[in-house]
Amino acid sequence: MIGVELLVLDDYEALSREAARRIARTVIEKPPAVLALPTGETPKGLYRVLVEWCREGLLDLSRAVILNLDEYLGLPRDHPRSFRAYMRENLLEHVRVGAHYIPDSAAEDPDGECRRYEELIAGQGGIDLAVLGLGPNGHIAFNEPGTPFGSRTHVAVLSPETRRRLIPEFGGLERVPERAITMGVRTIMNARAIVLLVSGFGKSSVLRESLHGPVTPEVPASVLQLHPRLTVLADRAAAGKLVP
Repeated sequence: MIGVELLVLDDYEALSREAARRIARTVIEKPPAVLALPTGETPKGLYRVLVEWCREGLLDLSRAVILNLDEYLGLPRDHPRSFRAYMRENLLEHVRVGAHYIPDSAAEDPDGECRRYEELIAGQGGIDLAVLGLGPNGHIAFNEPGTPFGSRTHVAVLSPETRRRLIPEFGGLERVPERAITMGVRTIMNARAIVLLVSGFGKSSVLRESLHGPVTPEVPASVLQLHPRLTVLADRAAAGKLVP
């Protein structure tokens, strides 16, 4: 692993606060920082901390640029399970940011939307900090197993495993989107710094495989081993199977 920093935190709350601290440090050092941010269960804690710090006057995100890693494709823009709604509920209704961008879930030309989003990232000067979650099958953003490492922002087909995991959220497999627009592996790897968040024993095996296994598209997160500035934040449960 080229530049990995591994921090094992006592619990989810400690992990969330350390993740928020990494974001805060980036923004304090560069107020108009470009942040690629995730959705899902794991980041909810860090968003609560960011909101808390902004309300207390400890942090100012009013010049920061937020780019979402991905968005479901084929949902109405106001769908309550869209990532646009997630970001609004967990962060954007509570704090002021410089700008927020997310792929268009209702894009009539998905491939054109991918090109537009990739150009938008380049137009912002690239990503200063990308914060990632880790999927049970090793996916990062919606880069499922087998995604080429050279991929840019693209339309991803969600794996059967990923779609099954989303059934409770959407209330039935038939309601779960089949595709998403996601930043590609190369897009993510071009970020100047990356923080990977991993919580819970259920992620311990895939975290071990991602950090200590071979670098292979079959485990997309394994490519992070090659990034020069990768920080892995894991709680004790998630780190339980790592090599000492």
